[in-house]
This record gives sequence, structure tokens and C-alpha cells, in this order.
Amino acid sequence: MTARVRLPASIKRGEIVEVRTLVTHVMETGHRTGDDGKTVPRRILNSFVARFQGKDVVRMALAPAIAANPYIAFHFRATASGPLEMEWTDDDGSTVRHVENVTVS
Repeated sequence: MTARVRLPASIKRGEIVEVRTLVTHVMETGHRTGDDGKTVPRRILNSFVARFQGKDVVRMALAPAIAANPYIAFHFRATASGPLEMEWTDDDGSTVRHVENVTVS
């Protein structure tokens, strides 16, 4: 799993910023059978959290209807420079983490 994140090139203090994310992930609903006739286990992203300077900005519980390679966009107010940490968690406990350094002028 890999993540792509887009932020504005320049951010002013106090500006509301749109963050766009796309994570590659093979989703399995748990309803499909494989070539061997056995049910393929469910494997979905079940949560997303974004933290700016260690504080939660967005926290989402994701459900089975989420698409493969989900696109998530959200807004937050940039008050200072610092790391924006994002984490997607899979049913099996694996995570994708991505950090973008936000520079405020």
C-alpha cells in the first residue's frame, strides 16, 4: 500500500488548507470466492486519521462500501509549520503512514 498526498504549494498562517489523499489498496469484501472455491477473506481499510502537530484533525471509521484505492479530501486550518501525519489502517492491522511537512509563511 502506498499513499499520495497533495497540499497547496504555499500556505499562509491561519489559512484553511485542502488536503487530498489517495492510497493504493486492494480491497476484498469477503463475499468473493477465489479460484480454489474458498471465500477470499475480507480486507478493507477500516480507519483513517490525520494529525497535525500531534493533534487529530480528521478521524474516520471506514465501512465495507469504501472503494478500492480510496480518495479522501479534508480541510484544516494551518496555524504554524509542522508535520501532517496520516494513517490508514487495514482489517489485518497493517497500516500505511505518510507524513507531509507543512510550511506556513
